[in-house]
Amino acid sequence: MSNPFDDESASFLVLTNPEGQHSLWPASIDVPEGWEVALPASDRPACRAYIEAHWTDLRPRSLIAAMGG
Repeated sequence: MSNPFDDESASFLVLTNPEGQHSLWPASIDVPEGWEVALPASDRPACRAYIEAHWTDLRPRSLIAAMGG
């Protein structure tokens, strides 16, 4: 069985968690608890572009808040 995370031709989602972190996630796998779909099923390049455009501060939200914004 191949790894669905490595399938370049698969459809992917972009997920986010409450800390604002993003994840590239295979559309064929259920979304894990605590994560929400930020970008519906798309190809890998579109998902990567979305993540690069929207996740510009890699610090978790709690750390940003602790540092005063």
